[in-house]
Amino acid sequence: MQALNDFLALIDSYIGGAFWFPYVLIGTGLFFTIYLKFPQIRYFGFAVKVVKGKFERSGDEGDTSHFQALTTALSGTVGTGNISGVALAVHMGGPAALFWMLVTAAVGMCTKFVEVTLSHKYREKAADGTMSGGPMYFMKNKMKMPWLAGIFAVATVLSSFGTGSLPQINSISNAMQSTFGIDLWITGLILSILLAFVVVGGIKRIASVTEKLVPSMALVYFIGAIAVILYNIENILPSFLSIFQEVFSPTAATGGFLGASIAFALNKGVARGLFSNEAGQGSAPIAHASAKGHEPVSEGMVAILEPFIDTIVICTLTGLVLLSSGVWNEKHENQFQNTDLEIIQGSYEDDSKEGVAALYGHVSGSASLPLFNGALQVIDGAIQNAVVIIHARSLAEEVSVHQDGNLLNGTVAVVNGKPQDGSVAFIGKSLVHSAPLTALAFQRSYFGEYGKYIVSIGLLLFAFSTAISWSYYGDRAMIYLFGAGSVIYFRIVYVIAFFLAAFIDTTIIWTLSGITIALMTLPNLFGLLYLRKDIKSSIDKFWIDFKEEWPDEKIPK
Repeated sequence: MQALNDFLALIDSYIGGAFWFPYVLIGTGLFFTIYLKFPQIRYFGFAVKVVKGKFERSGDEGDTSHFQALTTALSGTVGTGNISGVALAVHMGGPAALFWMLVTAAVGMCTKFVEVTLSHKYREKAADGTMSGGPMYFMKNKMKMPWLAGIFAVATVLSSFGTGSLPQINSISNAMQSTFGIDLWITGLILSILLAFVVVGGIKRIASVTEKLVPSMALVYFIGAIAVILYNIENILPSFLSIFQEVFSPTAATGGFLGASIAFALNKGVARGLFSNEAGQGSAPIAHASAKGHEPVSEGMVAILEPFIDTIVICTLTGLVLLSSGVWNEKHENQFQNTDLEIIQGSYEDDSKEGVAALYGHVSGSASLPLFNGALQVIDGAIQNAVVIIHARSLAEEVSVHQDGNLLNGTVAVVNGKPQDGSVAFIGKSLVHSAPLTALAFQRSYFGEYGKYIVSIGLLLFAFSTAISWSYYGDRAMIYLFGAGSVIYFRIVYVIAFFLAAFIDTTIIWTLSGITIALMTLPNLFGLLYLRKDIKSSIDKFWIDFKEEWPDEKIPK
C-alpha cells in the first residue's frame, strides 16, 4: 500500500502537485476575469434572478430547472472538500493556504461561467432522450478535436472515482467509526445500497434528491459553524488576519506545526480550493448541460454562484472554525496512519530552532533525516530504541505501540522508516488533519462533545450528495465514449467501488484524487482558452436578444 501511494505521489508531483499547476489554473481564471470584464461581479445579481426562475420560458429543452442544475452541481462540489479538504489545506500550508482557496474561488467564479456556457451551448440529446453535455462536446463539436474530447471523457470517468466516489465514502466511513463506533464496512454497505437506488433513477431522480438535500445540509452546517465561531469570538480577528498576513511570507512554526513555505501554501490552497469548488475542472458543466433553456449564457451565470457558496462561504466558515478554535496546530491523541508515519533514527525536538529546521526540512522534502532500519524493541508499548516518530508532518509525542488492543512486548520490523507489520498500531499525540481535525474544532464550542456529531452528520450528507452527482458525470462521459448502453455497467462498478473505498487508506485516496482532477482540468482549460472569442461573442449576442425580449429589464454594466 505504501509503495502504491509513493507511486501515485510521484505521478501527482508532475501534474496536479507540480509547481506550475496553480499558476495555470489561477492564470486562466484571471485572464477571463479581465477579458470579460469581471462577469462574476457584474452578473452576480442577475444570476440570482435566473435561479429564482424569473426568465424561464415554456418549451425549453432540458431535464432539470436552473435551480435543480445548480443544486446538482453544488452537491457535486459541497462535499469532503468543505470539511476534510479545508482542514488538510490548513494542516499542510497553514492559514495562508485558506487565502489561496479564496483566490481560487474568486477567479473560479469566472471560469465556471465560461465552461458552463460553452458546455450548454454545444450539448447534445442522447439516444435515451436525455441531454448530454460537458467540455467533451464543445471539444468535439466546435474545436473539432475528438481526440482531446476522448481524453477528457476518460479522465472524467476516472475522476468520478477519484473525486466523487472514493474519497467521499472513505471520509464518511472513518467519521462514522470514530464518532459512533460503526464498522467501516457497515457504513459502506448501507450507503452503497442508497446510492444504487438514487443513481439508477438517472438525472431526474438525482435532481429531485439534491434540490432538497443541498439547501438543508448547507443550512445545518452554517448554523453549527457560526456557533463555534461565536464561542471563540475573541480569536476571530487574529484568525482572520492570519489568513492574509502570511500570504507573502513563510508561515513560521507554531505549536506542533513545523511551518510552510509560500509556494507550498499556494500549491495546497489552490489544490484544495479546486477540489472544493471544481472550477476549471469541467465537471459542473455536465450537470448544467441538463438544464432547461435555450440561452447558454444565462445558465453560465447560474454557475457563478457555485464557487461563491461552496468556497467563499462554506470553506471560509470551516477555516475560521479551525483557526479560531486553535486545534489546527495542536497535537492530539490519535492512532497513526501508516502512510503518514515515519520512524527517524536519532533524537530531535520541535521546541528549538535547530530541531524545527531539521524536522521541517525533512517533511518539506528540502532535506532528509536518517530513516530507521531494523528491529524496533518495544516493552509494555514503549519504544526502547533511540528514535523519534514523525506523524502527520509533526513530531509525535507519548507514543505507545499496540497489537490486538494490548500494549506490545516484542519487536517490530522497520524498513526505511516504515513498520512492516500491519497488525501493529502506533498511538500517540500528533497533529491531525482532514475530517478528524474539523471534528475537534467543532467540539470547542457550545456543543462540547456533541460537536463531532455535527461534523459527522454534515460530512455524511455532503459527501453522499457529492457521490450522487459524480455518478451522473461519469455516466455522461460513458455515453460519450461508448453510448447509452454502457451506463448500466458504469453504475454497477461505481457502486461497488463506493463500497470498497470505505476500507482504503485516506492518504492514498487524497493522492489519487489530485491526479484525476489534473487530468480533467488541463484539457478543459486549454479548450476554454481556445474558444475565448466564442464565449465573448455568445455574451454579446445574449444581451442583444435579452434586451429585445425583456426591454424593461436593466442590463448589468
